[in-house]
Amino acid sequence: MGKKPHKLLKRLGVVLSLLLVAYLVLWIITPSVEEYYGDGGQTGVIAGLEIPMLEEGEELIVHTGFALVYAEEHEQPRWVAYELTRDEVYGIYERGDNFRADPSISTGSAALADYRKSGYDRGHLAPAADMVWSKEALSDSFYMSNMSPQKPEFNRGIWAKLEAIVRNLAVTEGAVYVATGPILTDGPYKTIGENKVSVPNYYYKVILDYTEPDKKAIGFLLPNEGSKEDLSIFATSVDEIQMISGIDFFPQLPDDEEIVLEANYAYEDWDMQEFRATKAERLAYSSENYIVSSTTFESADQPSIKKTIDHLMVQAKRTTKELIESLWFTLTKKISLNL
Repeated sequence: MGKKPHKLLKRLGVVLSLLLVAYLVLWIITPSVEEYYGDGGQTGVIAGLEIPMLEEGEELIVHTGFALVYAEEHEQPRWVAYELTRDEVYGIYERGDNFRADPSISTGSAALADYRKSGYDRGHLAPAADMVWSKEALSDSFYMSNMSPQKPEFNRGIWAKLEAIVRNLAVTEGAVYVATGPILTDGPYKTIGENKVSVPNYYYKVILDYTEPDKKAIGFLLPNEGSKEDLSIFATSVDEIQMISGIDFFPQLPDDEEIVLEANYAYEDWDMQEFRATKAERLAYSSENYIVSSTTFESADQPSIKKTIDHLMVQAKRTTKELIESLWFTLTKKISLNL
């Protein structure tokens, strides 16, 4: 009986050693913040800035171009988050509408059949039009884990307008960080399909412009219904969305900046025009900015693939560090108890 604690300590020590080796390898091969975002030293960007705070037990699902946390109880995302850049907005790939279940969801995602004849649209949260910079990103945006039941007049109306405005903001600001999803704190809800997908009453979108000299943030809270109102009616602070949704957005911001950016918003400081570009304009932009070659568009995916790999590596490094800290705490606690 007396040997068991020592065996456990030995095993914990071995695991800790392996994690330290893994972290060292990741530290060497994983890009720094500056390398990951290109201009990090000048603009002060932060790796993974778009990702909200993960709650205990939540699993971060990372797809090409966006990440999400899935709410199994409601069979849809709790949130979807991504960075959108000017170059990505001018992508040239065409949507394929390949809606399908998401194999990344361990509990199983909603299914196509859940929405059939329900009267609700399969509403994208990471819009397909934001993912046209990569075939993989565009395809991943059609996973059912990225969908939520939206009334057609909402999905194709004011929500689509807000999505087009976000694309314009990425163009005018150079890049924006977006977190979006349904409000899942004001149930009970009507459900659709065999999997009982909850029908939300409201949707939110929070947007962060973290470029100098005018860093700013804004939130939108919209009812799941058609509306002819101006979007300014639905604008609010990120703090307000946090309070209603229970989600902590942009937790990696320095505390002093987070307090100011999330408490204040000024609708008039944003260029609230809808982004519109013809295919010819997209091709011309891509050609002028060397996003694609003059003879093939396949090269457009290469930076995107690297960006996704880098993102996964950054996340792996962060997770490994957290595991090391947790295991070190456990190990030192058990050693102190056995002394």
